Amino acid sequence: MTAFADDGGASVLHLLLWPLSVFLESIMLFTPLIGVLGLLCSSLPVSSLAIASGGKPNSLIKPYENVVLQDIVTWDQHSIFVRGERVLLYNGEFHPHRLPVPGLWLDVFQKIQALGFSGVSFYVDWALLEGQEGNFTAEGVFAFEPFFQAASEAGIYLVARPGPYINAESSGGGYPGWLARYKAIERTPSYVPLSQNYAKNIGKIIAKAQITNGGPIILVQAENEYSQATPNILFPNHQYFAEVEQQLRNAGIVVPFVSNDAYPHGYFAPGTGLGAVDIYGHDGYPLGFDCANPYTWPNGDLPTYYHELHLEQSPSTPYTISEFQGGSFDPWGGTGFEKCATLLNQEFERVFYKNNYAVGVTIFNLYMIYGGTNWGNLGYAGGYTSYDYGAAIAEDRTVTREKYSEVKLEANFLQASPDYLTAVPGNSTAGAYVNTAAITTTRLTGNVTSFFVVRQSAYNSLSSQQYRWIASASEGTFSVPQLSPTLVINGRDSKFHVIDYMVGNYRLVYSSAEIFTWKQFASRTVLVAYGGPNETHEIAFAGSSTFTQLEGSAVTSKSISGSLVINWAVTAARKVLRINNDLYVYLLDRNDAYNYWVLNLPGSSPADNFTVPSASPVIVRAGYLLRTASVKGNTISLTGDINCTTAIEIVGGSPAKDGVLLFNGKTVATATNSYGVLSGTVTYTSPKLALPTLSSLDWRAIDSLPEIQPTYDDSEWPNANIPYSNNTVRNLTTPVSLYSQDYGFSTGNLLFRGHFTSTGVEKALDIVTQGGTAYAVAVYLNSTFLGSWPGNSARLNWTQTLTLPALKAGQKGIFTVLIDNMGLDEDGTVGSDGNKNPRGILDYTLFSRPQTAISWKITGNLGGEDYRDRTRGPLNEGGLYAERQGYHLPAPPTSDPDWTTLSPTTGIVTSGVSFYTTRFTLKIPTEYDIPLSFVFTNTSSSASSSHHSTANFRSQLYVNGYQFGKYVNNIGPQTSFPVPEGILNYQGENWVAVSLWALDSTGAKIPDLRLVQTAEVMSGYSRPIVNSPMPAWSERAGAY
Repeated sequence: MTAFADDGGASVLHLLLWPLSVFLESIMLFTPLIGVLGLLCSSLPVSSLAIASGGKPNSLIKPYENVVLQDIVTWDQHSIFVRGERVLLYNGEFHPHRLPVPGLWLDVFQKIQALGFSGVSFYVDWALLEGQEGNFTAEGVFAFEPFFQAASEAGIYLVARPGPYINAESSGGGYPGWLARYKAIERTPSYVPLSQNYAKNIGKIIAKAQITNGGPIILVQAENEYSQATPNILFPNHQYFAEVEQQLRNAGIVVPFVSNDAYPHGYFAPGTGLGAVDIYGHDGYPLGFDCANPYTWPNGDLPTYYHELHLEQSPSTPYTISEFQGGSFDPWGGTGFEKCATLLNQEFERVFYKNNYAVGVTIFNLYMIYGGTNWGNLGYAGGYTSYDYGAAIAEDRTVTREKYSEVKLEANFLQASPDYLTAVPGNSTAGAYVNTAAITTTRLTGNVTSFFVVRQSAYNSLSSQQYRWIASASEGTFSVPQLSPTLVINGRDSKFHVIDYMVGNYRLVYSSAEIFTWKQFASRTVLVAYGGPNETHEIAFAGSSTFTQLEGSAVTSKSISGSLVINWAVTAARKVLRINNDLYVYLLDRNDAYNYWVLNLPGSSPADNFTVPSASPVIVRAGYLLRTASVKGNTISLTGDINCTTAIEIVGGSPAKDGVLLFNGKTVATATNSYGVLSGTVTYTSPKLALPTLSSLDWRAIDSLPEIQPTYDDSEWPNANIPYSNNTVRNLTTPVSLYSQDYGFSTGNLLFRGHFTSTGVEKALDIVTQGGTAYAVAVYLNSTFLGSWPGNSARLNWTQTLTLPALKAGQKGIFTVLIDNMGLDEDGTVGSDGNKNPRGILDYTLFSRPQTAISWKITGNLGGEDYRDRTRGPLNEGGLYAERQGYHLPAPPTSDPDWTTLSPTTGIVTSGVSFYTTRFTLKIPTEYDIPLSFVFTNTSSSASSSHHSTANFRSQLYVNGYQFGKYVNNIGPQTSFPVPEGILNYQGENWVAVSLWALDSTGAKIPDLRLVQTAEVMSGYSRPIVNSPMPAWSERAGAY
């Protein structure tokens, strides 16, 4: 739909979508880091809301002639409205399937809401829900209802993104492997029927959780990054896009459709024809993914063209960035996610995020805010187990990265600034509103307030730049600062300056200091402002003449043009002023500002805990994390986490001068200072914790490659005998398909057995295999190891010539080929079908023999797409013998005679696969959140003369049956594998299993495997966590 104006020329608000048939009819007719963290005990705060109000839409709505689907979520060219109130939809991306512990979803939501965010965007991974064609299941750790419930409890709106294609560094881009058996080109009209069952079922689940049904979902994104195609494809294909949308409408979805163009092409923006969305959005990853150079910001990477493109492409809708860079993926052989977090750190947020605010973005999603884990083979071949992403919330759910606190400052400022939502962006101009072309300024002009986004013109400069700001406010034009020589902006920094900024009943004529938040309470108004290191700032208060300094070193002041001008140098110690009798101004160092939190008190229905402008807040100075606040009578109750003894101060919102403070349900001794602020101290005590030494446990081992033994019987294996393949990526070059997807094996390790009868002349085998980036392959003839390819970070296939031992004529020969499938490829380019890239044997030549001399069998996970473990899903286990038997599950039959007592730190002395399991008990104090990780020692950096010290091995880690680590010793980079509480049983028995695949003839061992804690905090989050289901081993019928 397109914007139009009423008779008075005002833009008319867009109501929710018409029925598609009516809609289609209509469009056919009208077609260097600055500063070390100064947080309390290395704390990184959070905040609360991200909503602002700026006028109700009801008086603006001009009724459509067509029937609308709902009227709760509406929009105009500035922002969305929820129940008639403008909402700044500040989102973070969080995928429930990457944290398979529903009991922890609320924990993450609370950490996101505490940032000042109002929403979360989430992908749905089709491959996890319909691993077997026609059999859709979303239960247990894959159920969405607990996710929706946790979002509602935390007060988080949701944007659902069900694809069907999602990319997202997921195996197959979210496409299940069975799609490779269809000739239809992915993401074209012929592909739509294949997603019908999925769309119908996931659509119904999403529809039930829409805000119209009392749920948290307010927007839905159909398709994903549908933005590029090969030259031979009709693109963009409006019929395809409309059919995907119609599938979801048919399932009952009535909230608006939003898009995410991978680049701002304008595809399917309102008014572009069939399939046009309600609200157009695009993605942005301006620094790319070069984590190996974390301090490099190339020239020209700051996108300064977004506003002009928005006006060209979708001026009738709120400016929407559906994904913006919140971190980076990291490939096999990469440098690790900590360097990604450095590349996309707090400096990146200050410069690049504020560049987006300068364009007036009001629907903004950071990808990722919490990344999680590619457990159970759900990741694509290009990435390893961790999906930390260098995000603000780390994989182990800690919030100690400074970027977490920085984005909290930014989101809370926007939440507290209702005029931002309707402010009109101007041009970004070097030298505008300042006295030097070295500074670029963008003005956003609001109804009352104007916002100035200021940065260095050389945005990647590391030096500081002095300047004066020319502020034209209601009282006149001022050269700021008036009471000191200059302002300064440090390297890789950006700032908000404001004029005519309303703080309750007060107006700031101007402020060069950045505002964290302000709130008007019954007896006082509180303003919290801050600056960076070595900065001087100035605020002018209109109509004020007197102030009292309550804390800190002296400030400079002067009455100018009827306004009180305050000037100060930023110091570590805060300054607190009282203007007149009721405005309390906190002037902070940025590091101290990180310790301040804004928490909304619970609301009443229908808004409940969701962020709305009418919510009653509190402002609190605390430590590591605050989660919730409530007030009853004269008691204020806070929940949160601390990592050291922490002072808590109720800066604003205390119910009474002599009120009672509860923290995590316990009374805190308090005092009230001379200006009426309640404070107290929460004492931190370290937990008593005893973790097992894994190398000292009783490990049991079994051979997990018995297929190379002469007595092994593969008669129950599926025959690889399909003489064709529908795969559209690669034609067959073998007599029968040896593509694993053609036989229903799309995840984990693959095994092939090739039988032949020797003529006595076979000398060598040429074999081409493919398993995805960083894969490995090992080949045996009978029990003889022929050779391996240990993999590297660049190759997804490999050709090798293997010399054969002498065979006698008539002798039976069996080739055993073990391939590590690293996940299916993702490929968003329509027409290239890279998601179908086959896994398995691409080609082979047995010298002096025809290819037909070999007859093949194949296996992967037991049952293939008819997978046995319905609890842990279709991708969790592969084709290793131990996996097929279910020995990775708790309580395998280790007393059976095939098992021996052997540790993975002892290893094996020849090529092959050994499988180890053990158990231990944990008793973690329930008052604490203590993330745990399994850490492998990398042998490539360990000196040893032992034949076990080869670097060419890989392991899989299973915890209570969940595969939570794929460790590749010779490629890396990951050595530490976080496993969340709920997968680890923190209050009882745990079973851990490890596979060891030695790729060299000399064998391998794991030098050390340790269970370590990565943090500890006293937590107000409800514990113990309900464990994810952990069904134990039972004998599997038909296991071979």
